[in-house]
Amino acid sequence: MNAFTHLDAAGNARMVDVTEKTPTVRSATATATVHCSAEVMEHLSAGTTPKGDVFAVARIAGINAAKKCADLLPLAHVIGVHGAVVDVELVDAGVHIRATVRTADRTGVEMEALTAASVAGLAVVDMVKGIDKHTSISQVRLEAKDGGRSGSWRRRPDADGEQGAAGEQASASALARGTAPGSHAGGGDTDE
Repeated sequence: MNAFTHLDAAGNARMVDVTEKTPTVRSATATATVHCSAEVMEHLSAGTTPKGDVFAVARIAGINAAKKCADLLPLAHVIGVHGAVVDVELVDAGVHIRATVRTADRTGVEMEALTAASVAGLAVVDMVKGIDKHTSISQVRLEAKDGGRSGSWRRRPDADGEQGAAGEQASASALARGTAPGSHAGGGDTDE
């Protein structure tokens, strides 16, 4: 058996065939941080950015990105995104983004969640770059996933530094809406 799921016997890239898999409910949550200058933070706090409502644009951009993931990543499967929530919150030195994506399909939505968080961050940068071109995105990462053969997985708070109060609040908010993964741990890190 080939140890690399996305390579054929000759070493060529291929999309994994998930046709025979039974659709199951799956979800994933990813986060990103946009670092902003004090001037940008003042505009975001006051709602005075020249391009308009930064947070609304970032939320919509993230949701659209989750639905377009397979167009961007050549080996990602085209799957139904049945739910997507993108929370955008002003924090101490920037903007915290948390994207949760849900489906009932044959493969997971980790890449959809990561794409949503990334593109929401890019939208923030686009909306404020006229104020400060130093604005940057960091720590785009998977926080949790549920469903599929590997079950549930959670990022350990000590793995890359503490998640922080903003992330925990957003997670609790998504859980209350029924849009985020549950709080139990375990499982592996692949859904193929």
